[in-house]
Order: sequence, then structure tokens, then C-alpha cells
Amino acid sequence: MNADGAIWTSLPVPAFLIDENDRIADVNSAAEGFLNASRKSVVGHPIWDQLAIDAPIEQAFERARKQGTPLFVNDIDVGSGSRAPLQCGLQIAPLVGHPGSMLILVSPRELAGRMTQSHSVKSAAQSAIGMAEMLAHEIKNPLAGITGAAQLLSMNLAAEDLELTDLIVEESRRIVKLLEQVEQFGNLSTPDFKPVNIHDVLDRARRSALLGFGAHMTIIEDYDPSLPLAYGDPDQLLQVILNLLKNASEAAGSDGGIIRLHTYFEHSFRLRRSDGSGHSLPLQIEIIDDGPGLPNDIRADIFDPFVSGRENGTGLGLALVSKIISDHDGWISVDSVPGRTVFRLSLPRVPKGRAEEEKT
Repeated sequence: MNADGAIWTSLPVPAFLIDENDRIADVNSAAEGFLNASRKSVVGHPIWDQLAIDAPIEQAFERARKQGTPLFVNDIDVGSGSRAPLQCGLQIAPLVGHPGSMLILVSPRELAGRMTQSHSVKSAAQSAIGMAEMLAHEIKNPLAGITGAAQLLSMNLAAEDLELTDLIVEESRRIVKLLEQVEQFGNLSTPDFKPVNIHDVLDRARRSALLGFGAHMTIIEDYDPSLPLAYGDPDQLLQVILNLLKNASEAAGSDGGIIRLHTYFEHSFRLRRSDGSGHSLPLQIEIIDDGPGLPNDIRADIFDPFVSGRENGTGLGLALVSKIISDHDGWISVDSVPGRTVFRLSLPRVPKGRAEEEKT
């Protein structure tokens, strides 16, 4: 049993067609991506074996089938065997003309929320950084004077009083360092787009991490060797991967942990622009760690500037990552539960015309 092909394929959310025996009769492309499984591998299997729903949904589902009425469920955790649960909304309805058959639409709240907020978040980031850049120059000069005055004072103080002047100097330098990071964020140049082998970038980042901040970590490569070239700035993408690896390493603490670098191709992933047009982002990169996960109180705002889950963190690292990926017309998302945090990057492949130019 198949729904109309064009409509079925065009649905932007995971959709499942269920037969009268609660087995999957069909899934669309978005559902294949959600399950991380092909249509062929899931058709004929019980729906409740494929969708892990954190609620007793089966009885309500059966009532909707018997009564021929739709069912709406909001803010429910939905996952599968190969991915952590996402908070979603469910829309369930009988399929007209096919007694006993049901449709299930899954709307991941994280994706919808990030799509709705993407432009406002980007504007907020630009405003915050613009204000910080404006203030940086004005703040740096007085700080230099304060530091110099404290150093002069320390020359005439007894040893027991030097702690206070040392504190003034240390904190002044810390503020200057923070301002320099803000300026670096705002001064990021536009990407120098070219064909990029994303596995080369990942390998550079992995080797750099293991020689430095990630020496206590185990980094596993899980690559799709057939992945085509991405289209982006290799240096900026390296900066993104290094930042995410550094966050995962710091979250693990001194005891270490495991980071998995996973790449795969998802042909159905498309991002809709504000003008209504859409573009394909088939190249998927996941940085997966087994750390404690993101704090609940900042999980929804983790990509905003100055939001940090670490003591003394600046809150600029992930905002910088988000800005770079946005400048690449890509997409970044995160799923996080204790023991499994997944940062997923979705990037475009080299345009056909450009790929042909590279060959010649």
C-alpha cells in the first residue's frame, strides 16, 4: 500500500503508514533518516519495535483507529534503536478509504524550534558581538591602566599585601583575553568555498586532539568511505570539529572517555530557506561522546552566545561553531542524554557545475 508518491516524498517530517496489524506498510524519506534505516529494512516490522515512545501510546492509538478520529500528542520522547530520543509531537490519523490503516507523523521539536529561531538567534548573535566589539576598545585601555597601576603599587607593598595586586593583574588579563576572543568571533572571515574531503578534515582534527587536549580520550573513526566531497572552507570546518572535540574531551574530565566520529550520506535531508526555497544537505558528520550530557537548563540555548555549561566558560565556542555552519548554508543540531551526546553537522556537497570544473 503506497500513498501518493509526490506528496509522500515531499513531506518534511518523518511519516509512517501502518497497516491493520500495526506493521509498517510504508515510510517516507524523512522517516528513513529519523530511523537511520532504509525503507526495505523496516517495512513489515511492528511499528512499536521501530519507534521507541516514552509513553503508553498503544491504547490511545487503537482507540483512534476504532473511532476513526485523529490523535495529537505533544512533548513526548521518541527515538529508535540507533538514536537517542528527541522530544517530538505526534499526529496520528486514520487513512481515508483504507479501514484499519493509520498514518503517524513525527515532528521533532528540536528541529522545528531551531528552524523557527534560526534567524532571530543569528541576529541576536550579531548584535551581541557588535556591541562587544564596540566596547572592547573602550574597555581595553582602562584595563591596561589598571594593570599598570597595580604593578606599580606592588613595588612598594609588603609581601603579605602582594596578593591583592596580583589578583588585580590576573583578573584584568583574564578580561582582556575574553575580549580578544569576542573580537576573534566577530572578525571571522567569510568562508573560502572549495571542494573538501571531510575525512581529511576529521583526520587532522583527530590527530591534533590526541596530541593535545584529547590525549586522555579514545577517538573512534566510523566513516562512510563513499562520501562525496563537501563544499566549504577546510580551515573553518577544521575549527568546528576541533571545538566540538575539545568540548567532548573537557566534558569527560580527567578519567577520559570515548568519542566516535561518524559520517554518512542522507539524501533526503533538505533545509528550507526563509524565501521558501530549499537546498540539499546530504553529508552528515556526527561527533558522539559518552560524557555526562548537556545540562537541562541550557540545552535549548546551547548555540546562543555567552551560554556555557562549564565554570569560567565564555559561551562563545558553540556560538562560533553555529555561525560557521550557518555561513556554510549548513545545519547543526544536538541530541543529548547522560552517556550519549551527539552533535550532528549537515553540509552541502560540491555543486554539479563546480565538481565538473574541478575534474577539468
